[in-house]
Amino acid sequence: MIHLSHPQPSIALIELDAAPANVLAMAERARLLKAFAAVEAERAVRVVILTGRNGAFCTGDDLAEALIRDADTQSAAILHFLEMCDRVAVCRVPVIAAIDGWCIGGGLELALACDIRLASDRASFACSAVRMGLTASAGRLTKLIGESRAKPHLLTGAPFDAARALADGVAAEVHPAADLLGAALAMAGVIASRAPLAIEATKRVASGVSTTEVEIPGLAATADHAEARAAFMGKRPAVFAGR
Repeated sequence: MIHLSHPQPSIALIELDAAPANVLAMAERARLLKAFAAVEAERAVRVVILTGRNGAFCTGDDLAEALIRDADTQSAAILHFLEMCDRVAVCRVPVIAAIDGWCIGGGLELALACDIRLASDRASFACSAVRMGLTASAGRLTKLIGESRAKPHLLTGAPFDAARALADGVAAEVHPAADLLGAALAMAGVIASRAPLAIEATKRVASGVSTTEVEIPGLAATADHAEARAAFMGKRPAVFAGR
């Protein structure tokens, strides 16, 4: 199952729940995409947290389902998984991955599609595609942490822990498992308090799909920018309306 909730009106929480390890069979992928489509349609939502239940983040494709696919169907299913990750990556608002437990194979690709990754101290990562005769994460991981750091993970498929993920820049922060969701909610709350149009524009620029020169003229004309200037002069918190 995929659970979509709103801890705050401006924060959406999407939880993977396919025990025991949150694999994403075709039906689960459709539910995940539906959840993201619902988030996109809610203008009040300013940030998304993606996490997993059952002591795992995600372990990628459902291998039991994969065993009954022929070669063509399997190829299409793998490409569909990557397209799903692409869809997460271009979500209108920032996506925070809260990673507890296993984050391997396609699950790591999904985490890399998010804007920010927070990990628990018991998180375990692996670029396991090479162990399955496939390739995954080579593009996103290399872009994120650089070739020299990415290739040992990509070419060995060896698991690595949260401390290594933090050191290599895969994770932005590491927290005790019991505190992980709270840390993600705290970060989401800070992001949600900022000017939403500016947050969306900044995500586009940082992701390489736009430029500052393209975004600035529109942002400078927004009511939010005027509110920020007035709030600064009035020595009060700004109240952003997203317009």
